[in-house]
Amino acid sequence: MCRRDEDGHWHGTFAVCVRFEALWRLGLHPSQLTSVAADPLPPKWWGPWGR
Repeated sequence: MCRRDEDGHWHGTFAVCVRFEALWRLGLHPSQLTSVAADPLPPKWWGPWGR
């Protein structure tokens, strides 16, 4: 979904669907409760999504 915000800037949202088998190969599995960002932190321009 793409649209312009009230201030005129473009805003976009997208979703990514990944099969669980692909994540399992990366060491991610259902028994993990959550994940955290690895160091170094993403750039500040990522906004709150990168923190």
